[in-house]
Amino acid sequence: MAIKKFDTKTLDHILEQMIETVGSSKDEIFQIGEQCRQDYDSIIEELKEVKRMVAQMINEGDKLDVQVRFARKRLSEVSKHFKDYTESEVREAYEIAHKLQMDLTMNRQLEKQLRDRRDDLERRLCGLTETIQRAEHLVSQISVVMNYLMSDLRQMGEALENARQKQDFGLKIIEAQEEERKRLSREIHDGPAQMLANVMMRSDLIEKIYKERSAEEAIIEIRSLKKTVRSALYEVRRIIYDLRPMALDDLGLVPTLKKYLQTIEEYHQTTKIHFTNIGQDRRLPAKYEVALFRMIQESVQNALKHAGADTIQVKLEIKKDSVTVVVKDDGKGFDTNIKKPESFGILGLKERVELLEGELSIHSKIGTGTLIVIQVPLTV
Repeated sequence: MAIKKFDTKTLDHILEQMIETVGSSKDEIFQIGEQCRQDYDSIIEELKEVKRMVAQMINEGDKLDVQVRFARKRLSEVSKHFKDYTESEVREAYEIAHKLQMDLTMNRQLEKQLRDRRDDLERRLCGLTETIQRAEHLVSQISVVMNYLMSDLRQMGEALENARQKQDFGLKIIEAQEEERKRLSREIHDGPAQMLANVMMRSDLIEKIYKERSAEEAIIEIRSLKKTVRSALYEVRRIIYDLRPMALDDLGLVPTLKKYLQTIEEYHQTTKIHFTNIGQDRRLPAKYEVALFRMIQESVQNALKHAGADTIQVKLEIKKDSVTVVVKDDGKGFDTNIKKPESFGILGLKERVELLEGELSIHSKIGTGTLIVIQVPLTV
């Protein structure tokens, strides 16, 4: 897959536009915040005046209420003793009561309007307070983004290269997964599947031999069939072990590594593999055991596939707060300064080590073999 080179000038232009856009957005948000502050101060002053007027209306209303009661009492007395008062006195009592009642009604209406205005102003103040806080938060965040854009992102050469490598690595992983599926499919088809098909055919044959010949001949065929079944079981277990050794969950890292490296040595009869555990033989959290096993597996497989090594040495040291892995081979070596398309195994090692917050160092020269050192801190 061809990957186009990225033009750094284009990147700089994009960054400048981003900084300009972010800067103008920051100014606009700041202006919004300032306008909200001005509106907030104005509403605070208006709210003070409205509260003062509400208190005044309440006070006047209380006085009017008292006066209305007296006026009603006076009007009731005049109405009850109508003959004792002149027409002008009756009219005056009625007009005073009516006027005070109208004044009280107007007072209550004004008080209600002022209360509604006060509540509306308080709601607006809450909204403005939230807007001001959000504007301040956004301005702060944008300042951080601008500092980041104006400093770190201008040094993106290495970052882009790492991103390209990770993209390649991701694509390579997908390809490797597909290849692994094909390989497993072929292994299962050519191994256990064929053996099981053969078992079915031979079981029919045994039944025929038992019926047409003798039980002794059938027993001989059954014994031969058991060998075939045992071979199929061995192949299935080998495939499962390659996918994920169950012993890793049951026994732990050290016993599983011993068994795995012994099996690999028996399979690759031309290469000697020496395993040494010089640290504590203890269980680790699952994520460490799986990652360390896969990293050692990848390192050994790289030495077998690419180095043409006669001897591979694997050393493991588990301490209280760290784990150190050393994989050394006497193969043909390689130039660490030259990046090859097939070096995705090394990139995979780096990815796993970074996930565990560890360190990876690779020392190799052409003709002198390769030394891989992995150091991982234990946060348990």
